[in-house]
Amino acid sequence: MWQMWLIVAGVCFVVEIFTVGFLIFWLAIGALIAMVASFFVDSVVIQTAIFVISSAILIFATRPFVKKFAKNDKDDVKTNAYSIIGKTGVVMQSIDSLNATGLIKVDGEVWSASTDKDVSIPKGAEVKVKEIKGVKAIVTPK
Repeated sequence: MWQMWLIVAGVCFVVEIFTVGFLIFWLAIGALIAMVASFFVDSVVIQTAIFVISSAILIFATRPFVKKFAKNDKDDVKTNAYSIIGKTGVVMQSIDSLNATGLIKVDGEVWSASTDKDVSIPKGAEVKVKEIKGVKAIVTPK
């Protein structure tokens, strides 16, 4: 009977490779525990009970640990264009919303810029990046 539990564990490990939930792993460990129990107990009912109970204990015991290290939406790191939102930049070319011109430098990168109001911002002024629309940084004077 131990061969059956070994096969169940192997199948669970293979299935876990293709999933991201980290749930089936504990079923595989439960199957290995049931396999060890099969050396001492011949009853399939008791082995199955050991499998179910050990798997459930492993799943619920590790849940707080997994939640601690799991990705949290509040902890998302802003990347690419969205990483400059809220940062301060310097106007490299005067920003004129009517003529759709303007460049700013934020974190060493040059971005095309505009304002959401009909305001001109002179070269050298500090601005704060409010949002990103397409390829333009929408800024406000600081």
